[in-house]
Amino acid sequence: MFSSVYLDSPLGTESASLIVCNFACNLFASQQSEKGFLMDRRTFLKSVTAASIGAGLVPLARVLPASAASGKTAVIALGTTINSLDLHRKGTNRPSYQVAVNAYDRLVSFGTKTMPDGSLSYDSSAIEPDLAESWDVSEDGKTIVFHLRKDAVFSDGSPVTAEDVKWSLDRAVTLGGFPTTQMKAGLLGDPAQFEVIDDKTIKVTIPHESKLTIPDLAVPVPFIINSKVAKEHATTDDPWATEYLHRNTAGSGAYVVERWDPGQQLVYKRNDKWTSGPLPGVERVVMREIPSPSTRRALIEKGDVDMSFDMPSKDAKELKDAGKAEVVSTPVENCMFVVGCNLKFEPFQNVKVRQAVAYAIPYEDIFKTAAYSLGVPMWGGKNPAPDSIAWPQPFPYSTDLEKAKALLAEAGYADGFTVPFYISLDLVSWMEPAALLIQENLAKIGVKAPIEKIPGANWRTACLVEKRLEMHLEDFGGWLNYPDYYFYWAYLEGNLFNSSNYVNPEVQALVEETLHMPVDNPEYEPKIKRLIEIAFTDVPRIPLWQPALSSAMTKKVEGYEYWFHRQIDARTIGKA
Repeated sequence: MFSSVYLDSPLGTESASLIVCNFACNLFASQQSEKGFLMDRRTFLKSVTAASIGAGLVPLARVLPASAASGKTAVIALGTTINSLDLHRKGTNRPSYQVAVNAYDRLVSFGTKTMPDGSLSYDSSAIEPDLAESWDVSEDGKTIVFHLRKDAVFSDGSPVTAEDVKWSLDRAVTLGGFPTTQMKAGLLGDPAQFEVIDDKTIKVTIPHESKLTIPDLAVPVPFIINSKVAKEHATTDDPWATEYLHRNTAGSGAYVVERWDPGQQLVYKRNDKWTSGPLPGVERVVMREIPSPSTRRALIEKGDVDMSFDMPSKDAKELKDAGKAEVVSTPVENCMFVVGCNLKFEPFQNVKVRQAVAYAIPYEDIFKTAAYSLGVPMWGGKNPAPDSIAWPQPFPYSTDLEKAKALLAEAGYADGFTVPFYISLDLVSWMEPAALLIQENLAKIGVKAPIEKIPGANWRTACLVEKRLEMHLEDFGGWLNYPDYYFYWAYLEGNLFNSSNYVNPEVQALVEETLHMPVDNPEYEPKIKRLIEIAFTDVPRIPLWQPALSSAMTKKVEGYEYWFHRQIDARTIGKA
């Protein structure tokens, strides 16, 4: 039933038992239906803990020759599930995006900056070479010619060519779903836009100049694939080799995926042929999926893992205050944690109902309990219209139950209604306390909101692809740091992160007008202010707070860098 797992640090029996127990629960969870998951998992966990840890599971672990203590291997604990190695594949979840970053290159990348606390972060204002060593932009901004590194090779040693770049970009704009929509944000939507000039030169043509095109080529989506390998595994029914690339990597990136045990772990091995940057400081990175926050915390406190990535705010604050680990907390740009009100649910089609929910939320209690006051409050704005284009910014709502009741009565729901309230099991550390507090206050205005928990591996499909969750918590952050880009993803009909099924023709028009407009255009600011004003009034997404991403690491770890995609970048990690 269980495959063996890598234990790359000299774990004690207790730590090994915690990890293997969590692996068993992860595997079991993947086999359960959404409806029956919770009670069965608890029962299973109890039985595994009581009967199996000491007797049968631990001996399945095997130790790699390269110990974590040697500095050659980094062991990183994750609380989320990687469900594919191919970001372009339909239904690939956000935790899986890290594979595109670590195992593949792009034409360009963002730079790095030092934050006020001395930690490292990506720099959205700086574009640097990756596979392209240079590029030329035409005077009208409509043509960009990229010149590839002469020494760039894939992990199998074959050269990276412009044909590989074109095939990969063609794939990104063709397969549909999130990747294709992301490419369209940068005006990249047609294979005819990518033209091979010679083996090391490719030309990209866009219909008009855009501030987003080159930055859009630096996000994880347009990763460059070894087209020769992919084509060998393509079929008539699968011309883009999605089945093969779902389980295998074929890139030129800093790492290759050496092993992937879904629901348990992913192991990277350094690609010593990598030419797009200095070789990573560790030869192997083991990404362990450990859903229990308390287990991840215990492992980092004992030094049995090198890093716990994206920790719950409670653990991050307590560990930092106690000095038990190095903790880095970085504000997530262009991001908010929100309550989504799905307009397919009849009561939420009435704006007064959505506003009533916004006034019923106990913001301060949620911020203290779920965020441990890490992040930026997004409630309590002073005016119904914005006075700046800063984004995100606080919405003009605070807790007011009497106002909420009055709005429900005006909307014809004086007696309230019942609506299921969904959260992800991958994100329970903040979603569960937030949902419980919201549920409690909604009951005070007559709204019953039974909480439903969905396994993390199924969350993206249910919430974002199918958009079938009536009320839910959501955590979208826009990759390109512009307010119009956030609205493009979260407020336009059909776009992935519009989990509320919100439709507004004025918003559609304003986003289309501003998305590619330079920020110094005199029309930009008033149009963005109008977008924000509509968001204030219509509240299909009710902001709670702007989060911080927190990771804890031992003192041996160096080079950790925060990225906008909120996934681990293993390329810069080293161990002293």
